Amino acid sequence: MSMRIDPNQIEEQNTALQAALREDYDALGRTLARAGIDIEAITIQAAAFEVAVPSWGVGTGGTRFARFPGPGEPVDVFDKLDDCAVINDLSRLTSSISPHFPWDAVDDFGALLEKSASLGLTWDSINSNTFQDQPGQAHSYKYGSLSHTDEATREQAIAHNLQCIEWGQQLGSDTLTVWVGDGSNHPGQSHFQRAFERYLDSMRVIYAALPDGWEVHIEHKMFEPAFYSTVIQDWGSNVLAAMELGERAKSLVDLGHHAPNCNIEMIVSRLIQFKKLGGFHFNDSKYGDDDLDSGAIHPYQMFLVFNELVDADYRKQEGFGPRYLLDQSHNVTDPIESLMNSAIEVQRAFVKALLVDRPALEGFQDDNDALMASNTLKAAFNTDVSPILAMARQRQGGAIDPIATYRASGYREQVAKERPDSGGSGSGIV
Repeated sequence: MSMRIDPNQIEEQNTALQAALREDYDALGRTLARAGIDIEAITIQAAAFEVAVPSWGVGTGGTRFARFPGPGEPVDVFDKLDDCAVINDLSRLTSSISPHFPWDAVDDFGALLEKSASLGLTWDSINSNTFQDQPGQAHSYKYGSLSHTDEATREQAIAHNLQCIEWGQQLGSDTLTVWVGDGSNHPGQSHFQRAFERYLDSMRVIYAALPDGWEVHIEHKMFEPAFYSTVIQDWGSNVLAAMELGERAKSLVDLGHHAPNCNIEMIVSRLIQFKKLGGFHFNDSKYGDDDLDSGAIHPYQMFLVFNELVDADYRKQEGFGPRYLLDQSHNVTDPIESLMNSAIEVQRAFVKALLVDRPALEGFQDDNDALMASNTLKAAFNTDVSPILAMARQRQGGAIDPIATYRASGYREQVAKERPDSGGSGSGIV
């Protein structure tokens, strides 16, 4: 049985906030008009913005040391759909879901598709999993998967990815995202070139099996679970692999998978330039691949990323059309609240990037006026676009204040009664 928040509850909460929103929206509209910006045009673009939620993100995350389950955690992918529907009902930003297999595999994909359609949800990129062993698996991925020295293990990993494509076709997806934890923990453990050659040979088989209209997105990660070297460790190896495979192979950028202080926005620009930007996993980090809520630590960095994305759209760059997805681990917060909050923060970065005076910026760049070029970006970033985001949500039937509305609905308390307890604290990342 699906559980939804009553639209009347949303409307009741909105009614109490409507007058203040109208006042703030009109004031911002007058401010933007002085800069020649039409707030209504920006609001329309804000309303059209979408970012997919990860099916795994609605469960409580953890660290290598412990996981502390929360109340009412989803038991299966059908429960996950209910939680994802609540996120979209309130935020009006997240109508698509990115599943992870085999975690989300079911016997009847028709029933899963029927459930998602009834909730107004669609399916985005399919994620494969060869970074952990599954029950009954013949060969272990302890020493790698697509790049393993053992041919039978590589063939098993290839077969899983081909199976993921078949499952994705049943759900109406058109993208396979491949991340491998392959690498080494000791110098000399792995031959760098041979491992990369084996990876490419495996990926060629997967690439050849892509249905018409499909893409494969390659995800890189600097470290973990391999701490000395990883096969696809940075955007360089990533884009080299994508170029080697073909035009339907592209790079996926996870904001937490880079070296500290890396210029991620420049990487994004390079990938756009060579038509190799497949999409994003949005999150934030302080120390490494922390999978923190988007915008929690580096909101200006995310804005600078979107500055490049909006610029590419402004220039009508050929081959530009990346997928936007969240990828986070919620250890101490309600996952539904964090995913709503994060989706709004990603949208906020997008909307602020829309406010950049691009002709002025180009002029300052051509004149080598570093200070004014920087200030042009800061002027957009420092603008509080909250009224635009709230108005876009409200006009689409969402909540002016999604978290307050969610808490007032009692949804978490309700599902806690309906879903069995997931058990005590355990180790491992979910």
